[in-house]
Amino acid sequence: MPSACRAGLALLKSIVLRNENFLPPLVAGIGGKAERAAYMKLTSTKNLLGRQGQRFLIFGRLGTSEDGRYVLEDADGVVGLDLEDAMPGEGIFTEGAFVLIEGEYTEEERIRVFALGHPPSETRDTARQICSQIDFLGSGAIPLADEPLLKEHEAAHDNLAMVFISELHLDHAKSLASFRAMLQGYADAAFIPFAFVLCGSFSAEPHKPAALARYQDAFAALGELLLAFPDILASSHFIFVPSSADPFSTSLLPRQPLPDLIADRLRSKVGPAAAARMHFTSNPTRLVYFAQEIVVSRDDTMTRMLRNAVRLKDEVADGDLKKFLVSTILDQVHLHPLPQSARPVLWEHDHALRLYPMPTALVLADKYDRFHLTYEGCRVFNPSSFRGASFGWTTYYPGTRVTESSELPQ
Repeated sequence: MPSACRAGLALLKSIVLRNENFLPPLVAGIGGKAERAAYMKLTSTKNLLGRQGQRFLIFGRLGTSEDGRYVLEDADGVVGLDLEDAMPGEGIFTEGAFVLIEGEYTEEERIRVFALGHPPSETRDTARQICSQIDFLGSGAIPLADEPLLKEHEAAHDNLAMVFISELHLDHAKSLASFRAMLQGYADAAFIPFAFVLCGSFSAEPHKPAALARYQDAFAALGELLLAFPDILASSHFIFVPSSADPFSTSLLPRQPLPDLIADRLRSKVGPAAAARMHFTSNPTRLVYFAQEIVVSRDDTMTRMLRNAVRLKDEVADGDLKKFLVSTILDQVHLHPLPQSARPVLWEHDHALRLYPMPTALVLADKYDRFHLTYEGCRVFNPSSFRGASFGWTTYYPGTRVTESSELPQ
């Protein structure tokens, strides 16, 4: 198991063992041993030998062996799985995910799985209580004692807004005209958002080496457009999050920012003062606003997860799929709980994809349908695509943690 996976396993196992269902009382109460036995207990793969016919609860990483059979791997070894009778819980179960399995160890030295579930989640407040002195972002740890004051500042700016747009094709005349109409609406209402978070892809056509000039011209055209809205240009931040289709295209995550060859065309158009508020970031990216952490990921996550699903509950409604996607990602504390073959990740930067502590808000910019929901205190939403028949976006108000979906009239 790669070191990044071992780190993820250790992190999630610590969350599991802190869960109330795995914490028996240190001193037995009236129920005595029976009371302690009612709590769940994990078993390691190395402790299965010679215990055929017994039932166990095991936590590990779901994968496949060389012969194509499903296996579960933990820090001590690997055991084969028989998933024919497995009853999955809520969520999407994929290869590469860390799962809890309950089953019987058979004579074939495999686990006949009866129940399959994701690890329990841990709220941001709980995680902050445990590791408040750890600097996960590299920008300095925020002491718990400072959080109440920061939250007061958040509440005092309850009308401050962040606008999130995905798939803004700057080289497409209708998309650019629709973006102009959106900005005109904000200017006419004298409502200036604090930030516009613009996610790729920024071209209607997949990037090719010879098409770099098209991107440069597209960002120059965006600069010309922004000059028509001086109030917005003087106040708002613009944050650009690339997709895997943008230059220089790669399937590896995390994705580097757009190159300066492109960004400088926009900066030169808007001038040095506004250029300081043009931020070209990685994918995923993290925004810190007082005590809040907002994670933005641009990827077609729903499609990838469903394509690589091992098990899913029967008769899942469309609304349930959105909940399952959100709960899976946050329970796995990782943006892409998938094997390397499905979503290649640079192992040395795998920590950039982790979601621990749980963020305040998570933006899953996806081609899938627009949605917004709250899971364990985390506000999760998909602004969907700013193209086609519906030019829509999502506005997030950090002071109230409310999201609002909007679209241009047809």
